[in-house]
Amino acid sequence: MKTVSPGFKYMSSLKILGVIPARYASTRFPAKALIPINGVTMIRRVYEQAVQAKLVKDIVVATDHEEIYNHVKDFGGKVVMTDTNHVSGTDRCREALELQQNEYDFVINIQGDEPFIQPAQIDLLAESLNQDTEIATLVKKIDNEQTLFNPNTPKVVFNEQMEAIYFSRQTIPFLRGVPVDDWLQKHAFYKHIGIYAYRKDILKAITKLKPSKLEMVESLEQLRWLEHGYKIQVKETPYETIGIDTPDDLLKVKSLSGL
Repeated sequence: MKTVSPGFKYMSSLKILGVIPARYASTRFPAKALIPINGVTMIRRVYEQAVQAKLVKDIVVATDHEEIYNHVKDFGGKVVMTDTNHVSGTDRCREALELQQNEYDFVINIQGDEPFIQPAQIDLLAESLNQDTEIATLVKKIDNEQTLFNPNTPKVVFNEQMEAIYFSRQTIPFLRGVPVDDWLQKHAFYKHIGIYAYRKDILKAITKLKPSKLEMVESLEQLRWLEHGYKIQVKETPYETIGIDTPDDLLKVKSLSGL
């Protein structure tokens, strides 16, 4: 075992599978996995970033469409075909795990619409895992009001053991008696970075759960797991992520990255 921080031991023997869910029929941006960004498709960019992670044994794309499947094959990536009826990336990750010939202890769900994900982010999450971890994810400190009050950016509060208490599209916690212009100066707020690690048995269990009340009102899948008593460990990352959900997001990414 390799010591990562005081009081914590990273289990270097853990076998981790990285899964990149890539659904074809996105409502807001159909076939976005195949959209070229400066001549390289989004899914290929995600894959080539992910394979640079040092603590993940294998990386595989999990898709539901032959065009994506063939494209990943063509550039030399690993890919599996999964059911078109999955409603979440978590469900697709479970099937991808079941299709593997090798055994794994954990699965890391790597978002297929974040072409500039840092390999260090994946390794940061991976090194936080041990045999007691059920689910783990990343958070980043918020440093601007636009993010703080954006309902499209989920926020998270967590306890002293770095376990998530709640996720919300609302700004949490509410600072009573403090003008909103001063919130960032008075308290540390955190956004959720949507990369997850699931212990193998936990992944199988949570994909059998029915949608919960809080999940449905907030439209945040992770609340289903909290409502059913599962623990979500959080780890703070200094790295920003840029997700592409719409064509407008793609234009913004291209302008920010100079592509």
